[in-house]
Amino acid sequence: MRHPQAPVARLLGVRVRRSAPLGAATRVDLDDGRVAVVKAGDGVVAEAAGLRWLAVPGGPPVPAVLAADDGWLVMEFVAGGHPAREPAAAFGRRLATLHAAGAPAFGSPPDGGPADAWIGSAAMRNVPGPRWPQWYAAERVRPYVRIARDAGTLSAVEAAVFDTVCDRLPDLAGPAEPPARLHGDLWSGNVLWSPDGAWLIDPAAHGGHRETDLAMLALFGLPRLDTVLAAYDEAAPLAPGWRERVPLHQLFPLLVHTVLFGGGYAGQAVAAARAALRTT
Repeated sequence: MRHPQAPVARLLGVRVRRSAPLGAATRVDLDDGRVAVVKAGDGVVAEAAGLRWLAVPGGPPVPAVLAADDGWLVMEFVAGGHPAREPAAAFGRRLATLHAAGAPAFGSPPDGGPADAWIGSAAMRNVPGPRWPQWYAAERVRPYVRIARDAGTLSAVEAAVFDTVCDRLPDLAGPAEPPARLHGDLWSGNVLWSPDGAWLIDPAAHGGHRETDLAMLALFGLPRLDTVLAAYDEAAPLAPGWRERVPLHQLFPLLVHTVLFGGGYAGQAVAAARAALRTT
Protein backbone atom coordinates (compact mmCIF):
# COMPACT_ATOMS: atom_id res chain seq x y z
CA MET A 1 0.00 0.00 0.00
CA ARG A 2 1.16 3.53 -0.75
CA HIS A 3 2.24 5.53 2.26
CA PRO A 4 -0.89 7.10 3.81
CA GLN A 5 0.75 10.20 5.30
CA ALA A 6 -0.24 12.66 2.58
CA PRO A 7 -3.80 11.35 2.02
CA VAL A 8 -4.52 11.28 5.76
CA ALA A 9 -3.23 14.83 6.18
CA ARG A 10 -5.37 15.94 3.25
CA LEU A 11 -8.53 14.18 4.45
CA LEU A 12 -8.25 14.87 8.18
CA GLY A 13 -6.02 17.89 8.37
CA VAL A 14 -3.79 16.02 10.85
CA ARG A 15 -0.26 14.72 10.41
CA VAL A 16 0.66 11.04 10.79
CA ARG A 17 3.17 10.55 13.59
CA ARG A 18 3.88 6.88 12.89
CA SER A 19 2.39 4.01 10.91
CA ALA A 20 2.50 0.21 10.94
CA PRO A 21 1.09 -2.54 8.68
CA LEU A 22 -2.22 -4.03 9.84
CA GLY A 23 -3.12 -6.85 7.48
CA ALA A 24 -4.35 -5.30 4.25
CA ALA A 25 -4.55 -1.91 5.97
CA THR A 26 -2.26 0.45 7.87
CA ARG A 27 -2.53 1.61 11.46
CA VAL A 28 -1.65 5.29 11.87
CA ASP A 29 -0.98 7.25 15.05
CA LEU A 30 -2.02 10.86 14.54
CA ASP A 31 -0.55 14.05 15.94
CA ASP A 32 -3.80 14.81 17.76
CA GLY A 33 -3.55 11.56 19.76
CA ARG A 34 -6.05 9.52 17.78
CA VAL A 35 -5.31 6.11 16.30
CA ALA A 36 -6.87 5.24 12.95
CA VAL A 37 -6.85 2.56 10.26
CA VAL A 38 -6.24 3.48 6.62
CA LYS A 39 -7.14 1.45 3.55
CA ALA A 40 -6.60 2.20 -0.13
CA GLY A 41 -7.88 0.71 -3.37
CA ASP A 42 -10.89 0.23 -5.60
CA GLY A 43 -13.10 -1.16 -2.85
CA VAL A 44 -12.94 1.70 -0.37
CA VAL A 45 -16.00 3.54 -1.71
CA ALA A 46 -18.19 0.48 -1.24
CA GLU A 47 -16.63 -0.27 2.15
CA ALA A 48 -17.19 3.24 3.46
CA ALA A 49 -20.83 3.15 2.34
CA GLY A 50 -21.23 -0.28 3.90
CA LEU A 51 -19.81 0.78 7.27
CA ARG A 52 -22.14 3.76 7.42
CA TRP A 53 -25.15 1.62 6.42
CA LEU A 54 -24.36 -1.02 9.04
CA ALA A 55 -24.14 1.53 11.86
CA VAL A 56 -27.65 0.70 13.09
CA PRO A 57 -28.76 1.72 16.60
CA GLY A 58 -28.67 -1.40 18.73
CA GLY A 59 -26.73 -3.34 16.10
CA PRO A 60 -23.15 -4.60 16.35
CA PRO A 61 -20.69 -1.69 16.51
CA VAL A 62 -18.68 -0.90 13.38
CA PRO A 63 -15.64 1.36 13.02
CA ALA A 64 -16.63 4.95 12.39
CA VAL A 65 -15.67 6.35 9.00
CA LEU A 66 -13.45 9.33 9.77
CA ALA A 67 -12.91 10.33 6.14
CA ALA A 68 -13.11 8.77 2.68
CA ASP A 69 -12.70 9.61 -0.98
CA ASP A 70 -12.47 7.57 -4.19
CA GLY A 71 -9.16 5.99 -3.26
CA TRP A 72 -8.72 6.18 0.51
CA LEU A 73 -10.66 5.23 3.63
CA VAL A 74 -9.73 6.40 7.13
CA MET A 75 -11.65 4.78 9.97
CA GLU A 76 -11.67 4.29 13.71
CA PHE A 77 -9.15 1.87 15.19
CA VAL A 78 -10.63 -0.87 17.39
CA ALA A 79 -8.47 -2.65 19.94
CA GLY A 80 -8.59 -6.45 19.96
CA GLY A 81 -9.83 -8.65 22.79
CA HIS A 82 -11.05 -12.18 23.46
CA PRO A 83 -14.47 -13.80 22.91
CA ALA A 84 -16.51 -14.52 26.02
CA ARG A 85 -19.98 -15.96 26.55
CA GLU A 86 -21.89 -12.78 27.41
CA PRO A 87 -20.39 -10.65 24.63
CA ALA A 88 -21.14 -13.52 22.23
CA ALA A 89 -24.79 -13.57 23.32
CA ALA A 90 -24.95 -9.79 22.98
CA PHE A 91 -23.49 -10.10 19.48
CA GLY A 92 -26.24 -12.54 18.50
CA ARG A 93 -28.94 -10.15 19.69
CA ARG A 94 -27.29 -7.16 18.03
CA LEU A 95 -26.91 -9.02 14.74
CA ALA A 96 -30.65 -9.75 14.78
CA THR A 97 -31.25 -6.01 15.21
CA LEU A 98 -28.99 -5.23 12.26
CA HIS A 99 -30.76 -7.71 9.99
CA ALA A 100 -34.16 -6.37 11.04
CA ALA A 101 -33.14 -2.88 9.87
CA GLY A 102 -33.84 -4.25 6.41
CA ALA A 103 -32.98 -3.22 2.87
CA PRO A 104 -35.01 -1.94 -0.08
CA ALA A 105 -34.53 -5.17 -2.02
CA PHE A 106 -32.40 -8.28 -2.28
CA GLY A 107 -29.14 -7.13 -3.80
CA SER A 108 -29.65 -3.46 -3.04
CA PRO A 109 -26.39 -1.63 -2.26
CA PRO A 110 -25.88 0.46 0.88
CA ASP A 111 -27.13 4.03 0.71
CA GLY A 112 -24.69 5.88 -1.52
CA GLY A 113 -22.81 2.69 -2.36
CA PRO A 114 -21.90 1.55 -5.88
CA ALA A 115 -23.51 -1.32 -7.75
CA ASP A 116 -20.04 -2.59 -8.63
CA ALA A 117 -18.64 -3.64 -5.26
CA TRP A 118 -16.27 -6.22 -3.84
CA ILE A 119 -16.17 -9.22 -1.53
CA GLY A 120 -12.54 -9.53 -0.52
CA SER A 121 -10.69 -9.07 -3.80
CA ALA A 122 -13.48 -10.53 -5.94
CA ALA A 123 -15.92 -8.36 -7.84
CA MET A 124 -19.52 -8.42 -6.60
CA ARG A 125 -22.52 -6.83 -8.29
CA ASN A 126 -25.31 -5.31 -6.20
CA VAL A 127 -28.30 -5.57 -8.53
CA PRO A 128 -31.71 -5.43 -6.82
CA GLY A 129 -34.22 -8.23 -7.28
CA PRO A 130 -37.70 -8.78 -5.79
CA ARG A 131 -37.42 -12.48 -4.86
CA TRP A 132 -34.49 -14.06 -3.06
CA PRO A 133 -34.27 -17.46 -4.84
CA GLN A 134 -34.11 -15.96 -8.32
CA TRP A 135 -31.77 -13.15 -7.23
CA TYR A 136 -29.43 -15.51 -5.36
CA ALA A 137 -29.17 -17.79 -8.37
CA ALA A 138 -28.60 -14.96 -10.86
CA GLU A 139 -26.25 -12.74 -8.83
CA ARG A 140 -24.55 -14.88 -6.18
CA VAL A 141 -24.20 -18.38 -7.67
CA ARG A 142 -24.21 -18.47 -11.47
CA PRO A 143 -21.65 -15.65 -12.09
CA TYR A 144 -18.99 -17.32 -9.93
CA VAL A 145 -19.73 -20.79 -11.29
CA ARG A 146 -19.23 -19.40 -14.79
CA ILE A 147 -15.88 -17.83 -13.88
CA ALA A 148 -14.66 -21.02 -12.18
CA ARG A 149 -15.82 -23.21 -15.07
CA ASP A 150 -14.16 -20.97 -17.68
CA ALA A 151 -10.93 -21.08 -15.65
CA GLY A 152 -11.06 -24.88 -15.46
CA THR A 153 -11.44 -24.85 -11.66
CA LEU A 154 -14.86 -26.50 -11.96
CA SER A 155 -15.55 -29.21 -14.52
CA ALA A 156 -18.68 -29.16 -16.66
CA VAL A 157 -20.12 -31.99 -14.57
CA GLU A 158 -19.45 -30.08 -11.33
CA ALA A 159 -20.89 -26.87 -12.76
CA ALA A 160 -24.07 -28.77 -13.66
CA VAL A 161 -24.66 -29.49 -9.97
CA PHE A 162 -24.93 -25.74 -9.32
CA ASP A 163 -27.27 -25.38 -12.29
CA THR A 164 -29.55 -27.93 -10.65
CA VAL A 165 -29.44 -26.04 -7.36
CA CYS A 166 -30.31 -22.77 -9.13
CA ASP A 167 -33.20 -24.37 -10.98
CA ARG A 168 -34.57 -25.75 -7.70
CA LEU A 169 -33.87 -22.73 -5.52
CA PRO A 170 -37.54 -21.73 -5.11
CA ASP A 171 -38.14 -25.12 -3.47
CA LEU A 172 -34.88 -25.12 -1.47
CA ALA A 173 -35.09 -21.59 -0.06
CA GLY A 174 -37.56 -22.19 2.76
CA PRO A 175 -40.23 -19.67 3.81
CA ALA A 176 -40.07 -16.27 2.15
CA GLU A 177 -38.43 -13.52 4.23
CA PRO A 178 -38.03 -9.77 3.69
CA PRO A 179 -34.64 -8.42 2.62
CA ALA A 180 -32.25 -8.17 5.57
CA ARG A 181 -29.42 -5.68 6.03
CA LEU A 182 -26.37 -7.95 5.63
CA HIS A 183 -22.72 -7.52 6.45
CA GLY A 184 -22.25 -9.76 3.43
CA ASP A 185 -18.80 -11.22 4.21
CA LEU A 186 -19.39 -12.35 7.76
CA TRP A 187 -16.73 -14.97 8.22
CA SER A 188 -15.00 -15.20 11.59
CA GLY A 189 -12.09 -12.98 10.54
CA ASN A 190 -14.45 -10.07 10.05
CA VAL A 191 -15.80 -10.29 13.59
CA LEU A 192 -13.38 -8.35 15.77
CA TRP A 193 -13.62 -9.25 19.45
CA SER A 194 -12.72 -6.19 21.50
CA PRO A 195 -12.82 -5.48 25.25
CA ASP A 196 -16.33 -4.05 24.80
CA GLY A 197 -17.81 -6.77 22.58
CA ALA A 198 -17.86 -7.97 18.97
CA TRP A 199 -17.38 -5.43 16.18
CA LEU A 200 -18.00 -5.90 12.46
CA ILE A 201 -15.23 -4.99 10.00
CA ASP A 202 -14.55 -5.32 6.25
CA PRO A 203 -18.16 -5.53 5.03
CA ALA A 204 -19.48 -6.46 1.62
CA ALA A 205 -22.83 -5.01 2.64
CA HIS A 206 -26.04 -5.48 0.64
CA GLY A 207 -29.64 -6.55 1.02
CA GLY A 208 -29.98 -10.31 1.29
CA HIS A 209 -31.30 -13.27 3.26
CA ARG A 210 -30.36 -13.18 6.94
CA GLU A 211 -29.50 -16.89 6.90
CA THR A 212 -26.58 -16.07 4.57
CA ASP A 213 -24.78 -14.04 7.23
CA LEU A 214 -25.37 -16.80 9.80
CA ALA A 215 -24.13 -19.49 7.42
CA MET A 216 -20.97 -17.48 6.80
CA LEU A 217 -20.32 -17.31 10.54
CA ALA A 218 -20.27 -21.11 10.60
CA LEU A 219 -18.03 -21.52 7.57
CA PHE A 220 -14.64 -21.00 9.21
CA GLY A 221 -15.45 -21.54 12.87
CA LEU A 222 -16.52 -18.43 14.79
CA PRO A 223 -15.65 -18.75 18.50
CA ARG A 224 -18.75 -19.28 20.68
CA LEU A 225 -20.92 -19.72 17.60
CA ASP A 226 -23.55 -21.78 19.47
CA THR A 227 -24.00 -18.94 21.97
CA VAL A 228 -24.30 -16.37 19.16
CA LEU A 229 -26.88 -18.41 17.27
CA ALA A 230 -28.95 -19.24 20.35
CA ALA A 231 -29.16 -15.57 21.31
CA TYR A 232 -30.00 -14.60 17.73
CA ASP A 233 -32.75 -17.22 17.47
CA GLU A 234 -34.22 -16.08 20.79
CA ALA A 235 -34.28 -12.45 19.66
CA ALA A 236 -35.50 -13.14 16.10
CA PRO A 237 -36.67 -16.77 15.68
CA LEU A 238 -35.37 -18.43 12.55
CA ALA A 239 -37.62 -20.31 10.14
CA PRO A 240 -37.92 -24.09 10.52
CA GLY A 241 -35.20 -25.96 8.62
CA TRP A 242 -32.65 -23.15 8.76
CA ARG A 243 -29.86 -25.49 9.87
CA GLU A 244 -30.45 -27.74 6.86
CA ARG A 245 -30.22 -24.69 4.58
CA VAL A 246 -26.74 -23.70 5.81
CA PRO A 247 -24.98 -25.38 2.83
CA LEU A 248 -27.23 -23.50 0.41
CA HIS A 249 -26.24 -20.16 1.92
CA GLN A 250 -22.57 -21.15 2.04
CA LEU A 251 -22.48 -21.57 -1.74
CA PHE A 252 -21.78 -17.89 -2.28
CA PRO A 253 -18.68 -17.55 -0.06
CA LEU A 254 -17.37 -20.95 -1.14
CA LEU A 255 -17.70 -20.04 -4.81
CA VAL A 256 -15.96 -16.71 -4.17
CA HIS A 257 -13.10 -18.62 -2.54
CA THR A 258 -13.08 -21.04 -5.47
CA VAL A 259 -12.67 -18.13 -7.90
CA LEU A 260 -9.98 -16.45 -5.80
CA PHE A 261 -8.01 -19.45 -4.55
CA GLY A 262 -9.18 -22.58 -6.42
CA GLY A 263 -7.83 -25.77 -4.90
CA GLY A 264 -9.89 -27.42 -2.23
CA TYR A 265 -12.55 -24.74 -2.19
CA ALA A 266 -13.99 -26.08 -5.45
CA GLY A 267 -14.55 -29.46 -3.81
CA GLN A 268 -16.11 -27.82 -0.75
CA ALA A 269 -18.44 -25.78 -2.94
CA VAL A 270 -19.57 -28.84 -4.90
CA ALA A 271 -20.12 -30.76 -1.65
CA ALA A 272 -22.23 -27.88 -0.28
CA ALA A 273 -24.30 -27.82 -3.49
CA ARG A 274 -24.98 -31.54 -3.21
CA ALA A 275 -25.85 -31.15 0.46
CA ALA A 276 -28.31 -28.37 -0.42
CA LEU A 277 -30.04 -30.65 -2.89
CA ARG A 278 -30.47 -33.33 -0.21
CA THR A 279 -32.59 -31.01 1.97
CA THR A 280 -35.75 -31.69 -0.04
